Amino acid sequence: MSRPWGMAFLPDGRMLITQKSGSMVIVSASGGSKVNVTGVPSVATDGQGGLLDVALDPDFATSPWVYFTYSETGSGSGSNPAGTAVARAQLVGNALQNLTVIFRQSPKVTANNHYGSRLAFRSDKTLFVTLGERQTYDSKNLTATRAALFAQDLTTTRGKVVRIQRDGSSAAGNPSLGSGAAAGLLWSYGHRNPQGAAINPATGDLWVTEHGPQGGDELNRVTSGGNYGWPLVSYGCVYDATYPGGNNSTCRIGGGAHAPNYTEPATYWGPTSIAPSSLMFYTGSGFPEWQGNALLGALGTDQGVWRVVLNGNAVTSRELLSISGLSGERVRLVRQGPDGWIYLLTDSGKLIRIDRP
Repeated sequence: MSRPWGMAFLPDGRMLITQKSGSMVIVSASGGSKVNVTGVPSVATDGQGGLLDVALDPDFATSPWVYFTYSETGSGSGSNPAGTAVARAQLVGNALQNLTVIFRQSPKVTANNHYGSRLAFRSDKTLFVTLGERQTYDSKNLTATRAALFAQDLTTTRGKVVRIQRDGSSAAGNPSLGSGAAAGLLWSYGHRNPQGAAINPATGDLWVTEHGPQGGDELNRVTSGGNYGWPLVSYGCVYDATYPGGNNSTCRIGGGAHAPNYTEPATYWGPTSIAPSSLMFYTGSGFPEWQGNALLGALGTDQGVWRVVLNGNAVTSRELLSISGLSGERVRLVRQGPDGWIYLLTDSGKLIRIDRP
């Protein structure tokens, strides 16, 4: 595969996988064969853009809708502006049919990074979409331009998590954030580039992983109306900042601490970035000792899969798992399969199943 990004398990065990270049494939349950899916719209593939996450409708067995995110060009500021879009289509055989774009991030801007773009269905069948702030600022000097503040601007959907109905309309029960707040779509704000999202089955809460700048990667429990601080605070530093040894406390953005004005992360990584790419909560029987643990992929320093242990909403420990064959692999996605084992997608194009010998 070429730069796989998202994956959803079909009811028969086959895997629907997106590829950043703009194609989608169905891989057999054994992993031995694949077929291309037709009907995928064109995508903007510059930088971090492309065809991104994919999820099945909660009622897929009777209503075979597939939801996916991608970077879309269109009208906006600058040349070739783009933004994150969410589309849905019915999967009929190996074809997407009756495709409709149900959400478009606004405003579209000229930038190639920070699309965010994970999907997570809540138990009430509403859909969370994570959205990056699109990095339209000087990353070495955040105070140089107000463009860095889009994640705090409630009139836009940049640097936000939105919660929508399956047709793209706003979902009842979203927080009241003021009359100008993005048409009632917003669930939370102050996010940088959240590329992992999962519902904790023990509580029903949304959790996300989020890329920091130079350090400061976060795991967050995302609550209604929560402000997660970006770009006003971070446990990371602006790019090219220097600090003595492994202590980056002197250059942390806004001093680092989020409280009391912003929501503290459940845990964070620093001073160097692991670049968290995805998130899941383990519920299978294959690894009973991991029941309820969060697992996340890493693209940067300490690449591989991290396991995070929770007690309620508090992180009690975390570790980088030792998995044979993952040395040097950028883990783009971590998913639990219907067989209870763990499946990984890597940027190098590998689909890996983790089980016991």
